[in-house]
Amino acid sequence: MAGFEDASLSLDDFLGGQVRLLQPKQGYRAGVDPVLLAAAVPAEPGARVLELGCGGGQALLCLAARIRDLRLTGVELQPDYADLARRNAAQNAVEMTVVEADLAALPVDLRQMQFDHVIANPPYYRAGAHSPAQDVGRQISLGGATELNLWLDTAARRLAHKGYLHMIQRADRLPEMLSACLGRLGSLEVLPLAARVGRDAELVILRARKGGRAGFKLHAPMILHEGVSHLRDGENYRAEIRAVLREAAALPWPG
Repeated sequence: MAGFEDASLSLDDFLGGQVRLLQPKQGYRAGVDPVLLAAAVPAEPGARVLELGCGGGQALLCLAARIRDLRLTGVELQPDYADLARRNAAQNAVEMTVVEADLAALPVDLRQMQFDHVIANPPYYRAGAHSPAQDVGRQISLGGATELNLWLDTAARRLAHKGYLHMIQRADRLPEMLSACLGRLGSLEVLPLAARVGRDAELVILRARKGGRAGFKLHAPMILHEGVSHLRDGENYRAEIRAVLREAAALPWPG
C-alpha cells in the first residue's frame, strides 16, 4: 500500500503557519522554490489549476492559501508522494484531486480537461547529470527521466485558450524551456531569481500563455536577500520576498 509511515514524516509550517505540510524526514523536502512558484500565479477565485509533478502538494496548497475557491488538480508519478499530497490537502482542509500518473500517459479523463493555469517545478537536472541521492524520491525530484519538452507539451495541451503556464527551473535550462514553447505557447516572460545583488541568477520563473501574442520579455533579476553577502545568523530576505514566504503575498511580478 502506498504511503509514508507516520514516524518517517515531519509536520512543517509554510507561509508563517498558514499552511502545514507533512514531509519525509529523509527524502524530498520542499524549500522556497514551490512557494515562489505559487506566488507568481495570477489566478482568480474559481480558476482551474493543474500542477504537473505535484510532489506532496506544496505549491498547490500555498496557492490555495492566497487565493480561495480554486479547483485544484495535481499529477504525481510516485505513489508515496501522491498519497502524501492527499494527506496534506486534508491536513489543510483544501479540496484537491491528486492523480497518480506519468506525464507521458495521463488518464483519458484528465486528457479531456482544460485548465486556466498549469504550474510545474520539474526536476532541476537531466537524468544522470547530478550526484545520485540515496532516497528514491529525492533522486527523482532532482533528476527525472522526463524531458522538459514533454513537460511543456503536456502543459500546453492542458491549458485553456489564454491560460497561463508558470514553471520554475534552473537558469541554465532556460534554452530548453524556450525552445519547447515554440509553436505551443506565446507571450513568454522570464523572471530570473538571484540570491543577492551582483550574483548570477540560479533559477528562473517562466510565464507563458496559450494563444499569447505579446513579445518576449526578459525581466531584471529579482533579488531574494539583502546585502552582498550573508553577515549574520538567521534569514535576511528582502521585505517583499519575506512577505511572499511568511504572509502568503503575491510575488511582485514586473509590469
